[in-house]
Amino acid sequence: MAPETSSGSLSDKTGVLDVAIIGAGLSGICLAVKLKDAGIDRFVLFEKAGEIGGTWRDNTYPGVACDVPSHLYSFSFAPKTDWSRRYAGQAEIRAYIEEVARRWDLHRHLRLNTELIEARFDGTAGLWRLKGGDGRTFAARALVSGCGQLNRPQIPDLPGREIFAGRQFHSARWDHRYDLAGKRVAVIGNGASAVQFIPEIAAKAARLHVFQRTANWIVPRDDRAYGDRARWIFRHVPGAARLLRYLIYWSFEARFVAFAPDTRASRLAQGMALKHLHRQVADPRLREILRPDYPIGCKRILISDDYYPALQRPNVELVTAPIERLTPDGIVTADGAARPVDAVIYATGFQSTSFLAPLELIGTGGAPIADTWRRGAEAHLGIAVPGCPNFFMMYGPNTNLGHNSIIFMIECQADYILACLTKLLGGGGVAAIEVTEEAMARYRKRLDREMAGVVWAAGCRSWYKTAEGRITNNWPGFTVQYWWRTRRPDFAAFRLSYRPR
Repeated sequence: MAPETSSGSLSDKTGVLDVAIIGAGLSGICLAVKLKDAGIDRFVLFEKAGEIGGTWRDNTYPGVACDVPSHLYSFSFAPKTDWSRRYAGQAEIRAYIEEVARRWDLHRHLRLNTELIEARFDGTAGLWRLKGGDGRTFAARALVSGCGQLNRPQIPDLPGREIFAGRQFHSARWDHRYDLAGKRVAVIGNGASAVQFIPEIAAKAARLHVFQRTANWIVPRDDRAYGDRARWIFRHVPGAARLLRYLIYWSFEARFVAFAPDTRASRLAQGMALKHLHRQVADPRLREILRPDYPIGCKRILISDDYYPALQRPNVELVTAPIERLTPDGIVTADGAARPVDAVIYATGFQSTSFLAPLELIGTGGAPIADTWRRGAEAHLGIAVPGCPNFFMMYGPNTNLGHNSIIFMIECQADYILACLTKLLGGGGVAAIEVTEEAMARYRKRLDREMAGVVWAAGCRSWYKTAEGRITNNWPGFTVQYWWRTRRPDFAAFRLSYRPR
Protein backbone atom coordinates (compact mmCIF):
# COMPACT_ATOMS: atom_id res chain seq x y z
CA MET A 1 0.00 0.00 0.00
CA ALA A 2 1.35 3.40 -0.95
CA PRO A 3 1.77 5.98 1.82
CA GLU A 4 -1.04 8.44 2.39
CA THR A 5 -1.04 11.47 0.20
CA SER A 6 -0.92 15.10 1.18
CA SER A 7 -4.20 16.73 0.22
CA GLY A 8 -2.37 19.92 -0.60
CA SER A 9 -0.78 18.32 -3.65
CA LEU A 10 -4.19 17.54 -5.04
CA SER A 11 -5.92 20.83 -4.30
CA ASP A 12 -5.72 24.27 -5.86
CA LYS A 13 -3.38 26.97 -4.56
CA THR A 14 -5.85 27.86 -1.79
CA GLY A 15 -5.81 24.30 -0.49
CA VAL A 16 -9.37 23.62 -1.65
CA LEU A 17 -10.22 20.22 -3.14
CA ASP A 18 -12.63 19.89 -6.03
CA VAL A 19 -14.10 16.72 -4.52
CA ALA A 20 -13.75 14.99 -1.16
CA ILE A 21 -14.83 11.34 -1.14
CA ILE A 22 -15.52 9.60 2.16
CA GLY A 23 -14.52 5.95 2.08
CA ALA A 24 -12.21 3.87 -0.10
CA GLY A 25 -14.45 0.86 -0.59
CA LEU A 26 -16.11 -0.15 -3.83
CA SER A 27 -18.20 3.04 -4.01
CA GLY A 28 -15.34 5.45 -3.42
CA ILE A 29 -13.02 3.58 -5.76
CA CYS A 30 -15.66 3.54 -8.51
CA LEU A 31 -16.26 7.29 -8.35
CA ALA A 32 -12.52 7.99 -8.15
CA VAL A 33 -11.97 6.10 -11.41
CA LYS A 34 -14.80 8.01 -13.09
CA LEU A 35 -13.28 11.32 -11.93
CA LYS A 36 -9.85 10.38 -13.25
CA ASP A 37 -11.28 9.36 -16.62
CA ALA A 38 -13.15 12.68 -16.81
CA GLY A 39 -9.97 14.66 -16.15
CA ILE A 40 -10.96 15.72 -12.61
CA ASP A 41 -7.81 15.21 -10.59
CA ARG A 42 -8.09 17.45 -7.52
CA PHE A 43 -9.86 14.98 -5.24
CA VAL A 44 -9.01 12.97 -2.15
CA LEU A 45 -10.35 9.66 -0.85
CA PHE A 46 -10.61 9.95 2.93
CA GLU A 47 -10.36 6.50 4.50
CA LYS A 48 -10.75 5.88 8.23
CA ALA A 49 -8.72 2.65 8.12
CA GLY A 50 -5.13 2.05 7.15
CA GLU A 51 -6.03 0.18 3.96
CA ILE A 52 -8.63 0.34 1.21
CA GLY A 53 -11.34 -2.23 0.51
CA GLY A 54 -14.32 -1.32 2.69
CA THR A 55 -16.42 -4.33 3.61
CA TRP A 56 -13.91 -6.63 1.88
CA ARG A 57 -11.20 -5.29 4.16
CA ASP A 58 -13.25 -5.53 7.34
CA ASN A 59 -14.83 -8.97 6.91
CA THR A 60 -12.19 -11.68 7.14
CA TYR A 61 -14.13 -14.38 8.99
CA PRO A 62 -13.64 -18.02 7.91
CA GLY A 63 -15.56 -18.81 4.74
CA VAL A 64 -16.32 -15.19 3.82
CA ALA A 65 -17.35 -14.91 0.18
CA CYS A 66 -19.62 -12.92 -2.09
CA ASP A 67 -23.21 -14.04 -2.66
CA VAL A 68 -23.25 -12.60 -6.19
CA PRO A 69 -21.50 -14.62 -8.93
CA SER A 70 -17.94 -13.41 -9.51
CA HIS A 71 -18.31 -12.30 -13.12
CA LEU A 72 -21.04 -9.86 -12.13
CA TYR A 73 -19.17 -8.64 -9.07
CA SER A 74 -16.68 -6.43 -10.85
CA PHE A 75 -16.86 -3.01 -12.48
CA SER A 76 -18.00 -2.95 -16.10
CA PHE A 77 -15.01 -0.73 -16.93
CA ALA A 78 -12.56 -3.18 -15.28
CA PRO A 79 -13.85 -6.71 -15.91
CA LYS A 80 -11.93 -9.54 -14.27
CA THR A 81 -11.83 -12.69 -16.38
CA ASP A 82 -9.71 -15.01 -14.23
CA TRP A 83 -11.93 -15.53 -11.20
CA SER A 84 -11.02 -18.77 -9.45
CA ARG A 85 -14.56 -19.84 -8.65
CA ARG A 86 -18.21 -19.03 -9.24
CA TYR A 87 -18.53 -17.16 -5.91
CA ALA A 88 -15.28 -15.38 -5.11
CA GLY A 89 -13.85 -15.26 -1.63
CA GLN A 90 -12.78 -12.19 0.32
CA ALA A 91 -9.09 -12.32 -0.53
CA GLU A 92 -9.73 -12.49 -4.27
CA ILE A 93 -12.22 -9.62 -4.23
CA ARG A 94 -9.93 -7.47 -2.12
CA ALA A 95 -7.04 -8.16 -4.48
CA TYR A 96 -9.29 -7.05 -7.36
CA ILE A 97 -10.07 -3.75 -5.60
CA GLU A 98 -6.36 -3.18 -5.01
CA GLU A 99 -5.63 -3.86 -8.68
CA VAL A 100 -8.22 -1.32 -9.83
CA ALA A 101 -6.70 1.26 -7.49
CA ARG A 102 -3.24 0.58 -8.93
CA ARG A 103 -4.38 0.70 -12.55
CA TRP A 104 -5.90 4.16 -12.08
CA ASP A 105 -3.13 5.46 -9.79
CA LEU A 106 -5.56 6.13 -6.98
CA HIS A 107 -3.08 5.66 -4.14
CA ARG A 108 -1.78 9.20 -4.53
CA HIS A 109 -5.33 10.42 -3.88
CA LEU A 110 -5.65 8.51 -0.60
CA ARG A 111 -5.57 9.96 2.87
CA LEU A 112 -5.58 6.88 5.07
CA ASN A 113 -6.27 6.68 8.82
CA THR A 114 -8.42 9.79 8.54
CA GLU A 115 -12.00 9.55 9.77
CA LEU A 116 -14.09 12.63 9.07
CA ILE A 117 -16.32 13.43 12.02
CA GLU A 118 -17.90 16.69 10.82
CA ALA A 119 -18.85 18.20 7.48
CA ARG A 120 -20.39 21.67 7.50
CA PHE A 121 -21.47 23.60 4.41
CA ASP A 122 -20.14 27.15 4.27
CA GLY A 123 -22.72 28.97 2.16
CA THR A 124 -20.69 32.16 1.90
CA ALA A 125 -17.66 30.42 0.43
CA GLY A 126 -19.64 27.64 -1.27
CA LEU A 127 -17.43 25.01 0.37
CA TRP A 128 -17.73 21.98 2.58
CA ARG A 129 -15.62 22.49 5.72
CA LEU A 130 -14.42 19.08 6.91
CA LYS A 131 -12.98 18.07 10.27
CA GLY A 132 -11.08 14.87 10.96
CA GLY A 133 -11.06 12.95 14.21
CA ASP A 134 -7.49 14.07 14.76
CA GLY A 135 -8.48 17.74 14.54
CA ARG A 136 -7.19 18.36 11.01
CA THR A 137 -9.42 20.40 8.72
CA PHE A 138 -10.03 20.35 4.98
CA ALA A 139 -12.18 22.17 2.44
CA ALA A 140 -13.83 20.93 -0.74
CA ARG A 141 -16.26 22.28 -3.32
CA ALA A 142 -18.12 18.96 -3.40
CA LEU A 143 -18.52 16.14 -0.89
CA VAL A 144 -19.44 12.55 -1.72
CA SER A 145 -20.21 9.85 0.83
CA GLY A 146 -19.09 6.35 -0.03
CA CYS A 147 -19.61 5.05 3.50
CA GLY A 148 -22.04 2.32 2.52
CA GLN A 149 -24.69 0.73 4.69
CA LEU A 150 -22.91 -2.23 6.29
CA ASN A 151 -19.77 -0.93 8.00
CA ARG A 152 -20.68 -0.34 11.68
CA PRO A 153 -21.16 -3.63 13.58
CA GLN A 154 -24.31 -4.02 15.65
CA ILE A 155 -23.67 -5.70 18.99
CA PRO A 156 -26.75 -6.42 21.15
CA ASP A 157 -26.86 -4.89 24.60
CA LEU A 158 -27.19 -8.18 26.45
CA PRO A 159 -27.15 -8.18 30.24
CA GLY A 160 -23.88 -9.51 31.61
CA ARG A 161 -21.85 -8.89 28.48
CA GLU A 162 -19.33 -6.87 30.49
CA ILE A 163 -18.71 -9.68 33.00
CA PHE A 164 -18.25 -12.54 30.53
CA ALA A 165 -14.70 -13.79 31.14
CA GLY A 166 -14.17 -15.53 27.82
CA ARG A 167 -13.39 -14.09 24.39
CA GLN A 168 -16.09 -12.18 22.50
CA PHE A 169 -16.04 -10.41 19.14
CA HIS A 170 -18.22 -9.46 16.16
CA SER A 171 -17.91 -11.48 12.97
CA ALA A 172 -16.90 -8.33 11.05
CA ARG A 173 -14.01 -7.83 13.50
CA TRP A 174 -12.85 -11.43 13.59
CA ASP A 175 -10.17 -12.23 16.18
CA HIS A 176 -7.76 -14.44 14.24
CA ARG A 177 -5.42 -14.62 17.22
CA TYR A 178 -7.95 -16.72 19.11
CA ASP A 179 -7.90 -20.40 18.16
CA LEU A 180 -11.39 -21.90 18.28
CA ALA A 181 -10.09 -25.47 18.07
CA GLY A 182 -11.37 -27.50 21.00
CA LYS A 183 -13.31 -24.55 22.43
CA ARG A 184 -16.94 -24.24 23.46
CA VAL A 185 -18.32 -21.52 21.21
CA ALA A 186 -21.59 -19.58 21.09
CA VAL A 187 -22.69 -17.86 17.90
CA ILE A 188 -25.41 -15.27 18.40
CA GLY A 189 -27.21 -14.74 15.11
CA ASN A 190 -27.78 -16.81 11.98
CA GLY A 191 -27.76 -14.34 9.09
CA ALA A 192 -25.67 -13.97 5.95
CA SER A 193 -22.29 -13.97 7.70
CA ALA A 194 -23.18 -16.74 10.12
CA VAL A 195 -24.24 -19.21 7.43
CA GLN A 196 -20.79 -18.81 5.90
CA PHE A 197 -18.58 -19.15 8.96
CA ILE A 198 -20.61 -21.62 11.07
CA PRO A 199 -19.76 -24.59 8.80
CA GLU A 200 -16.08 -23.56 8.98
CA ILE A 201 -15.84 -23.36 12.77
CA ALA A 202 -18.20 -26.28 13.47
CA ALA A 203 -15.51 -28.63 12.22
CA LYS A 204 -12.98 -27.45 14.82
CA ALA A 205 -14.96 -26.35 17.90
CA ALA A 206 -15.52 -28.89 20.67
CA ARG A 207 -19.05 -27.60 21.11
CA LEU A 208 -20.95 -25.02 19.09
CA HIS A 209 -24.22 -23.38 20.20
CA VAL A 210 -26.03 -21.42 17.47
CA PHE A 211 -28.57 -18.98 18.90
CA GLN A 212 -31.37 -18.39 16.39
CA ARG A 213 -33.95 -15.64 16.85
CA THR A 214 -35.78 -16.25 13.58
CA ALA A 215 -35.20 -18.74 10.81
CA ASN A 216 -34.03 -17.65 7.36
CA TRP A 217 -35.05 -18.72 3.89
CA ILE A 218 -32.02 -20.46 2.35
CA VAL A 219 -31.55 -21.55 -1.25
CA PRO A 220 -28.72 -23.62 -2.79
CA ARG A 221 -25.44 -21.87 -3.51
CA ASP A 222 -24.11 -24.31 -6.11
CA ASP A 223 -20.61 -22.90 -5.80
CA ARG A 224 -17.75 -24.47 -7.70
CA ALA A 225 -14.22 -23.73 -8.80
CA TYR A 226 -13.59 -22.77 -12.42
CA GLY A 227 -11.37 -25.31 -14.17
CA ASP A 228 -8.38 -24.44 -16.31
CA ARG A 229 -10.43 -24.79 -19.49
CA ALA A 230 -13.16 -22.40 -18.36
CA ARG A 231 -10.63 -19.83 -17.19
CA TRP A 232 -8.75 -20.09 -20.50
CA ILE A 233 -12.00 -19.46 -22.39
CA PHE A 234 -12.87 -16.42 -20.24
CA ARG A 235 -9.41 -14.97 -20.78
CA HIS A 236 -8.85 -15.71 -24.46
CA VAL A 237 -12.21 -16.05 -26.22
CA PRO A 238 -13.47 -12.57 -27.12
CA GLY A 239 -16.73 -11.75 -25.43
CA ALA A 240 -17.03 -15.00 -23.42
CA ALA A 241 -16.70 -13.40 -19.98
CA ARG A 242 -18.90 -10.46 -20.99
CA LEU A 243 -21.60 -12.83 -22.30
CA LEU A 244 -21.57 -14.73 -19.01
CA ARG A 245 -21.85 -11.42 -17.15
CA TYR A 246 -24.93 -10.47 -19.20
CA LEU A 247 -26.53 -13.88 -18.64
CA ILE A 248 -25.98 -13.66 -14.88
CA TYR A 249 -27.29 -10.11 -14.75
CA TRP A 250 -30.54 -10.84 -16.57
CA SER A 251 -31.17 -14.13 -14.76
CA PHE A 252 -30.75 -12.35 -11.43
CA GLU A 253 -32.78 -9.36 -12.61
CA ALA A 254 -35.71 -11.66 -13.37
CA ARG A 255 -35.72 -12.79 -9.73
CA PHE A 256 -37.16 -9.50 -8.58
CA VAL A 257 -40.64 -10.72 -9.55
CA ALA A 258 -40.41 -13.08 -6.56
CA PHE A 259 -40.42 -10.07 -4.21
CA ALA A 260 -44.07 -9.38 -4.97
CA PRO A 261 -45.93 -11.20 -2.18
CA ASP A 262 -48.28 -14.11 -2.83
CA THR A 263 -47.50 -14.48 -6.51
CA ARG A 264 -46.60 -17.50 -8.59
CA ALA A 265 -42.97 -16.35 -8.66
CA SER A 266 -42.80 -15.99 -4.87
CA ARG A 267 -44.40 -19.40 -4.40
CA LEU A 268 -41.86 -20.95 -6.77
CA ALA A 269 -39.01 -19.33 -4.84
CA GLN A 270 -40.42 -20.52 -1.54
CA GLY A 271 -40.87 -24.01 -2.96
CA MET A 272 -37.20 -24.05 -4.02
CA ALA A 273 -36.11 -23.08 -0.53
CA LEU A 274 -38.36 -25.69 1.10
CA LYS A 275 -37.07 -28.38 -1.26
CA HIS A 276 -33.52 -27.45 -0.25
CA LEU A 277 -34.48 -27.65 3.43
CA HIS A 278 -36.17 -31.06 3.05
CA ARG A 279 -33.31 -32.46 0.97
CA GLN A 280 -30.68 -31.50 3.55
CA VAL A 281 -32.55 -31.91 6.86
CA ALA A 282 -34.13 -35.28 7.58
CA ASP A 283 -35.34 -34.60 11.12
CA PRO A 284 -38.94 -33.22 10.93
CA ARG A 285 -38.55 -31.40 14.25
CA LEU A 286 -35.38 -29.60 13.14
CA ARG A 287 -36.96 -28.81 9.77
CA GLU A 288 -39.85 -27.11 11.55
CA ILE A 289 -37.47 -24.99 13.62
CA LEU A 290 -35.58 -23.99 10.47
CA ARG A 291 -38.69 -23.12 8.46
CA PRO A 292 -39.40 -19.36 8.49
CA ASP A 293 -42.88 -18.11 9.41
CA TYR A 294 -42.81 -15.08 7.09
CA PRO A 295 -42.99 -14.68 3.28
CA ILE A 296 -39.80 -15.39 1.38
CA GLY A 297 -37.86 -12.21 0.63
CA CYS A 298 -39.22 -10.26 3.60
CA LYS A 299 -35.74 -10.68 5.08
CA ARG A 300 -32.57 -11.29 3.12
CA ILE A 301 -32.62 -14.61 1.26
CA LEU A 302 -29.47 -16.56 2.09
CA ILE A 303 -27.52 -18.96 -0.10
CA SER A 304 -25.66 -21.93 1.32
CA ASP A 305 -24.91 -25.58 0.59
CA ASP A 306 -23.29 -26.42 3.93
CA TYR A 307 -25.15 -24.53 6.67
CA TYR A 308 -27.91 -27.10 7.21
CA PRO A 309 -25.44 -30.02 7.31
CA ALA A 310 -23.30 -28.12 9.84
CA LEU A 311 -26.26 -27.77 12.20
CA GLN A 312 -26.67 -31.56 12.21
CA ARG A 313 -23.15 -32.30 13.42
CA PRO A 314 -23.12 -34.04 16.82
CA ASN A 315 -21.17 -31.17 18.40
CA VAL A 316 -23.60 -28.47 17.23
CA GLU A 317 -26.78 -27.31 19.00
CA LEU A 318 -29.39 -24.96 17.55
CA VAL A 319 -30.90 -22.86 20.35
CA THR A 320 -34.16 -20.97 19.88
CA ALA A 321 -34.83 -19.93 23.48
CA PRO A 322 -34.19 -16.18 23.92
CA ILE A 323 -30.96 -15.18 25.65
CA GLU A 324 -31.59 -13.86 29.14
CA ARG A 325 -28.03 -12.92 30.13
CA LEU A 326 -24.35 -13.67 29.92
CA THR A 327 -22.51 -14.95 32.98
CA PRO A 328 -18.75 -15.00 33.61
CA ASP A 329 -18.52 -18.46 32.05
CA GLY A 330 -21.48 -18.78 29.68
CA ILE A 331 -24.99 -17.92 28.52
CA VAL A 332 -28.33 -18.37 30.29
CA THR A 333 -31.52 -18.53 28.22
CA ALA A 334 -35.07 -17.61 29.19
CA ASP A 335 -35.95 -21.26 29.88
CA GLY A 336 -33.32 -21.33 32.64
CA ALA A 337 -30.78 -23.44 30.77
CA ALA A 338 -27.14 -22.49 31.27
CA ARG A 339 -24.52 -23.25 28.64
CA PRO A 340 -20.85 -22.83 29.54
CA VAL A 341 -18.83 -21.33 26.67
CA ASP A 342 -15.29 -20.11 26.11
CA ALA A 343 -16.10 -17.65 23.33
CA VAL A 344 -19.05 -15.64 22.03
CA ILE A 345 -19.21 -14.56 18.39
CA TYR A 346 -21.76 -11.91 17.47
CA ALA A 347 -23.18 -12.46 14.00
CA THR A 348 -25.70 -9.71 14.62
CA GLY A 349 -25.33 -7.56 11.55
CA PHE A 350 -24.74 -3.85 11.26
CA GLN A 351 -26.23 -0.48 12.14
CA SER A 352 -27.61 -0.41 8.62
CA THR A 353 -30.12 2.44 8.99
CA SER A 354 -27.66 4.90 10.59
CA PHE A 355 -26.46 6.35 7.31
CA LEU A 356 -23.35 8.55 7.49
CA ALA A 357 -22.79 7.95 11.22
CA PRO A 358 -20.59 8.87 13.00
CA LEU A 359 -20.11 11.79 10.59
CA GLU A 360 -22.11 14.87 11.61
CA LEU A 361 -23.29 16.43 8.36
CA ILE A 362 -24.62 20.00 8.63
CA GLY A 363 -26.16 21.63 5.58
CA THR A 364 -27.67 25.04 4.95
CA GLY A 365 -30.25 24.74 7.71
CA GLY A 366 -27.65 24.61 10.46
CA ALA A 367 -28.94 21.36 11.98
CA PRO A 368 -27.28 17.94 11.67
CA ILE A 369 -28.76 15.71 8.98
CA ALA A 370 -29.52 13.16 11.71
CA ASP A 371 -32.22 15.53 12.99
CA THR A 372 -33.84 15.69 9.56
CA TRP A 373 -33.66 11.91 9.30
CA ARG A 374 -35.35 11.14 12.62
CA ARG A 375 -38.07 9.20 10.76
CA GLY A 376 -35.51 7.46 8.59
CA ALA A 377 -32.79 8.41 6.13
CA GLU A 378 -33.85 9.52 2.67
CA ALA A 379 -32.24 10.98 -0.43
CA HIS A 380 -33.48 11.72 -3.94
CA LEU A 381 -32.64 8.56 -5.93
CA GLY A 382 -30.55 7.64 -2.90
CA ILE A 383 -28.04 10.27 -4.05
CA ALA A 384 -28.97 13.93 -3.32
CA VAL A 385 -30.32 15.50 -0.12
CA PRO A 386 -32.28 18.78 0.14
CA GLY A 387 -30.47 21.37 2.23
CA CYS A 388 -27.09 19.86 1.38
CA PRO A 389 -25.69 21.60 -1.72
CA ASN A 390 -22.85 19.89 -3.59
CA PHE A 391 -23.29 16.76 -1.49
CA PHE A 392 -23.99 13.33 -2.95
CA MET A 393 -24.32 9.79 -1.61
CA MET A 394 -23.36 6.41 -3.00
CA TYR A 395 -25.09 3.25 -1.79
CA GLY A 396 -27.39 5.65 0.00
CA PRO A 397 -30.95 5.21 1.29
CA ASN A 398 -33.15 2.83 -0.71
CA THR A 399 -30.44 1.63 -3.08
CA ASN A 400 -29.65 -1.77 -1.55
CA LEU A 401 -30.75 -4.89 -3.42
CA GLY A 402 -32.10 -8.30 -2.61
CA HIS A 403 -31.72 -9.83 -6.05
CA ASN A 404 -28.80 -8.45 -8.07
CA SER A 405 -25.30 -6.96 -7.87
CA ILE A 406 -24.85 -3.77 -5.87
CA ILE A 407 -21.95 -2.86 -8.16
CA PHE A 408 -24.48 -2.16 -10.93
CA MET A 409 -26.22 0.35 -8.65
CA ILE A 410 -22.89 1.89 -7.63
CA GLU A 411 -21.93 2.48 -11.25
CA CYS A 412 -25.30 4.12 -11.94
CA GLN A 413 -24.76 6.46 -9.00
CA ALA A 414 -21.18 7.25 -10.00
CA ASP A 415 -22.26 8.26 -13.52
CA TYR A 416 -25.08 10.41 -12.15
CA ILE A 417 -22.81 12.13 -9.62
CA LEU A 418 -20.13 12.68 -12.26
CA ALA A 419 -22.67 14.52 -14.44
CA CYS A 420 -23.58 16.74 -11.47
CA LEU A 421 -19.92 17.39 -10.65
CA THR A 422 -19.18 18.24 -14.27
CA LYS A 423 -21.97 20.82 -14.09
CA LEU A 424 -20.56 22.20 -10.84
CA LEU A 425 -16.86 22.19 -11.73
CA GLY A 426 -17.19 23.18 -15.38
CA GLY A 427 -16.88 26.66 -16.78
CA GLY A 428 -20.54 27.65 -16.43
CA GLY A 429 -20.12 29.56 -13.17
CA VAL A 430 -22.24 27.17 -11.07
CA ALA A 431 -21.49 27.64 -7.38
CA ALA A 432 -23.94 25.18 -5.87
CA ILE A 433 -26.28 22.41 -6.97
CA GLU A 434 -28.98 21.23 -4.57
CA VAL A 435 -31.99 18.96 -5.05
CA THR A 436 -35.24 20.74 -4.17
CA GLU A 437 -37.66 19.79 -1.41
CA GLU A 438 -40.40 19.52 -4.06
CA ALA A 439 -38.40 16.96 -6.05
CA MET A 440 -37.68 15.04 -2.88
CA ALA A 441 -41.37 15.04 -1.94
CA ARG A 442 -42.36 13.68 -5.35
CA TYR A 443 -39.70 11.00 -5.14
CA ARG A 444 -40.75 10.07 -1.58
CA LYS A 445 -44.38 9.69 -2.65
CA ARG A 446 -43.42 7.48 -5.59
CA LEU A 447 -41.08 5.42 -3.43
CA ASP A 448 -43.75 4.82 -0.79
CA ARG A 449 -46.25 3.78 -3.44
CA GLU A 450 -43.85 1.31 -5.03
CA MET A 451 -42.65 -0.01 -1.67
CA ALA A 452 -46.20 -0.96 -0.68
CA GLY A 453 -46.21 -3.65 -3.35
CA VAL A 454 -43.00 -5.36 -2.28
CA VAL A 455 -42.66 -8.15 0.27
CA TRP A 456 -40.35 -6.09 2.54
CA ALA A 457 -43.46 -4.24 3.69
CA ALA A 458 -44.66 -7.47 5.35
CA GLY A 459 -44.50 -7.79 9.11
CA CYS A 460 -41.07 -9.37 9.61
CA ARG A 461 -38.17 -7.58 11.28
CA SER A 462 -35.12 -6.99 9.11
CA TRP A 463 -32.12 -4.72 8.69
CA TYR A 464 -33.94 -3.16 5.74
CA LYS A 465 -36.13 -1.19 8.17
CA THR A 466 -35.85 1.32 10.97
CA ALA A 467 -37.11 0.39 14.42
CA GLU A 468 -40.39 2.12 13.49
CA GLY A 469 -40.76 -0.04 10.37
CA ARG A 470 -39.84 2.43 7.63
CA ILE A 471 -37.92 0.73 4.80
CA THR A 472 -34.83 2.87 4.28
CA ASN A 473 -32.40 0.46 2.67
CA ASN A 474 -33.85 -1.32 -0.36
CA TRP A 475 -34.74 -0.28 -3.89
CA PRO A 476 -38.34 -1.34 -4.67
CA GLY A 477 -37.88 -2.25 -8.31
CA PHE A 478 -35.72 -3.73 -11.03
CA THR A 479 -32.17 -2.42 -11.30
CA VAL A 480 -32.83 -1.53 -14.93
CA GLN A 481 -35.50 0.89 -13.66
CA TYR A 482 -32.91 2.51 -11.41
CA TRP A 483 -30.53 2.79 -14.36
CA TRP A 484 -33.23 4.49 -16.41
CA ARG A 485 -33.99 7.05 -13.70
CA THR A 486 -30.32 7.82 -13.06
CA ARG A 487 -29.02 7.70 -16.64
CA ARG A 488 -28.75 11.50 -16.57
CA PRO A 489 -29.67 14.12 -13.94
CA ASP A 490 -32.86 16.08 -14.47
CA PHE A 491 -31.55 19.48 -13.49
CA ALA A 492 -35.12 20.75 -13.24
CA ALA A 493 -35.15 18.87 -9.92
CA PHE A 494 -32.19 20.91 -8.68
CA ARG A 495 -31.67 24.47 -7.52
CA LEU A 496 -28.55 25.89 -9.15
CA SER A 497 -26.75 28.90 -7.71
CA TYR A 498 -24.22 30.87 -9.72
CA ARG A 499 -21.09 32.76 -8.79
CA PRO A 500 -21.31 36.54 -9.27
CA ARG A 501 -19.65 37.69 -12.47
